[in-house]
Amino acid sequence: MKKKLAIIHTTPVTVESLKELANKMLGDCEIINIVDDSILPQLSKNEGNVQEIAERWESYAKVAQGQGADCILNACSSIGELVSLTQPKITIPIVRIDDAMAEYAVNAATKIGVAATLETTLKPTLELLKQKAAQKQKAVDFEPILVASAYQKLMANDKAGHDNDLSAALRELAKKVDIVVLAQASMARVVSTFPIDEQRQFVTSPELGMEAVKDTLKQ
Repeated sequence: MKKKLAIIHTTPVTVESLKELANKMLGDCEIINIVDDSILPQLSKNEGNVQEIAERWESYAKVAQGQGADCILNACSSIGELVSLTQPKITIPIVRIDDAMAEYAVNAATKIGVAATLETTLKPTLELLKQKAAQKQKAVDFEPILVASAYQKLMANDKAGHDNDLSAALRELAKKVDIVVLAQASMARVVSTFPIDEQRQFVTSPELGMEAVKDTLKQ
């Protein structure tokens, strides 16, 4: 029987790229996309208080379950902490897109750069990495950067400006650390334009997150 994956997005930017990745990595799997692009603007106004949208996100998870999904992928790092809050309330597994990435980064390096274009994503990603390091009792130095200008340009439909600002900031950060964690799934596209040997220093969540989905669906 064909498996069904529900992906909950906070931006339409990740819809096509994650659907393509799912088709590539999961094979014959039906994809349901649920998008609420009002969440990130709300979080930027309320200083990242995810409790305000917890009930709404839980309702999306329940809709996904009602549609017969076998698994849910939370595609947004800004609201990753809602996964552990919502999971006890539904019967199907929820995968946090950045969890496997954080695990990989902490295993692989002792000096980790963390890059985001949104403050509301930088903070939870940093917290997740620190939790993983604490669980492993490993001393890790973190170098966070916020490339706010890239997000502003993206919102103004200046995709090239976003890519240029982000590329420059990422390359600068990479000189100072062992690896760079990209806090947003949407940033992976920019790194994919770098030469292959340069790409190796960057860790992105989509592929590792989808690998976790694949493992979950097998179980």
